[in-house]
Amino acid sequence: MSLFDLTGKVAAIIGGGSGIGAAVARGAVDHGATVVVLDANEAAAQSVASRIGAGAAKLDIRNAREVQRAIDAVVRDHGSLDIVVCTPSINVRKPILQYAEEEFDRVVEVNLKGSFNVLQAAGQAMTAQRRGSIIIFSSIRSQVVEPGQSVYAMTKAGIVQLVRTAAAEFGAFGVRVNAVGPGVVETPLTAPIKAHADWYEAYANKSALKRWATPEEMVGPTLFLASDAASYVTGTILYADGGWTAIDGRFTPPGM
Repeated sequence: MSLFDLTGKVAAIIGGGSGIGAAVARGAVDHGATVVVLDANEAAAQSVASRIGAGAAKLDIRNAREVQRAIDAVVRDHGSLDIVVCTPSINVRKPILQYAEEEFDRVVEVNLKGSFNVLQAAGQAMTAQRRGSIIIFSSIRSQVVEPGQSVYAMTKAGIVQLVRTAAAEFGAFGVRVNAVGPGVVETPLTAPIKAHADWYEAYANKSALKRWATPEEMVGPTLFLASDAASYVTGTILYADGGWTAIDGRFTPPGM
């Protein structure tokens, strides 16, 4: 049997309605998993699910009770929960001195509180069954920053520490917890950058590979962490960044 085979495993892909989450959902199905696509945009979740042969439901990760209900529903409907992938995040690009309190709260609520809610609910289910793999999406911004990235970077660094702590607490129950750290990926979150050709090209040139990633290029790193190939990997972040952090790519966006 292939180390990367997910046959018989149940996977909840949160943020699966678009971008990286949609690509990971398809990849998990292709590798044999039973997949439930969860997304704040229910129509998008249903659309992806119908294309790949998966289940779907609405989920706003900011609401802890809603997250718990969604996780409980997956376990109830499928008998177990082996993999949880959490991709959603938002960013407000502004210098610190211009940041509004509402903007700070909005970014923290989705990126950090939402990730915590997922870790807590998935951890309760998986520690009870004494197995499972949780993958939360962080970013290169957990390690390297640039003007305008303060709150986003703070939340992505916080995710790494959440993952490490969860790995320490859940490990004795056979549950692994890891993060993926993408570089620049063409997703709805980064669409505003793509609209500015100079900015887009500058980001491409700051990585060792001199290009952006596609969402599909995040599937391999994610499913590696989800699979038995990573059975002794926990409490870490896997950077899939085209060498960005290796060469310390930095860029000051226009107007910052």
